[in-house]
Amino acid sequence: MNDQVDLVLVTGAGGFIGGNLIGDLRTRGYKRIRAVDNKPLTEWYQRFEDVESLSLDLNLKENCEEATQGARDVYNLAANMGGMGFIEHNKALCMLSVLINTHMLQAAVKFGVQRFFYSSSACVYNADKQKTFEAPSLKEEDAYPALAEDGYGWEKLFSERMCRHFLEDFGLYTRVARFHNVYGPWGTWYGGREKAPAAICRKVIEAKISGNHEIDIWGPGNQTRSFMYIDDCLKGIDLIMNSDILEPINLGSSEAVTINQLVDIVEEIAGITLKRNYDLSAPKGVNGRNSDNTLMQNYLGWEPNTPLRTGLEKTYRWIYDQCLARERGEAGVVRERTAAR
Repeated sequence: MNDQVDLVLVTGAGGFIGGNLIGDLRTRGYKRIRAVDNKPLTEWYQRFEDVESLSLDLNLKENCEEATQGARDVYNLAANMGGMGFIEHNKALCMLSVLINTHMLQAAVKFGVQRFFYSSSACVYNADKQKTFEAPSLKEEDAYPALAEDGYGWEKLFSERMCRHFLEDFGLYTRVARFHNVYGPWGTWYGGREKAPAAICRKVIEAKISGNHEIDIWGPGNQTRSFMYIDDCLKGIDLIMNSDILEPINLGSSEAVTINQLVDIVEEIAGITLKRNYDLSAPKGVNGRNSDNTLMQNYLGWEPNTPLRTGLEKTYRWIYDQCLARERGEAGVVRERTAAR
């Protein structure tokens, strides 16, 4: 087994985490990478000229087999997903991602994949444990008894179980991480699928550019979350993929903030103070959620550690550039990147 020459597959490669993962793999010396996403290549957030890039709908079994054939490692990040607005209004579409994960696991067994990574979500956790605004730290065991986020969370929980049973029944090396709110540059920042950090950055930037110093916030603003910067996510993926952890494990920051505090930070970065309008009818998700990283610290001696302010400054600058490009009618031009190794 040679990391430098064996083929590695990344699905969901046209998206935020997938594109950044490919960049990270290239930096670490991987020579053969296959990137797959259902979006047209022109809509990918990052593309690399030395990476085999395929536009395939992985809901279809034959496409999963085409993508997987010849791969040693698979990082399965493909899913129908987005921010809370998308998740709450597209439950059936989110559930259909079970087709992707089922077909990808079957293809992995068929073609002798050696290692399979699956990106799950904190949305698998029992909703009854997330009713308080006091940012309850969720342990891995808190996914059961099951009461996951309707649609998206249930699909993720089901696919976690499939990974477990493919390990037990077929000997497939599977690793599962439960992502907690990943953010950073080179991702969705408008259009309805963006998550809270990107949405807040964009709204603050638009208010600053337009001179209309107001911002709409979904929910009462005292909902609590933790947000993990993309660099920490990439390091965690690598550590988990190369670990002995057989059960799903949290991959998230333990630095919890309210949505109001998130807005505070972005306002400070922008140098502006906005009037806040709270939309109590908008999707807001659970009241409180944070990542308990005890298990990760025990297994890996590490946890995500990029301060939220540091990551948001980088994210804000990137989204600011995107907004200016959109104002100039250049949106999409800055999306393509063919970085050298």
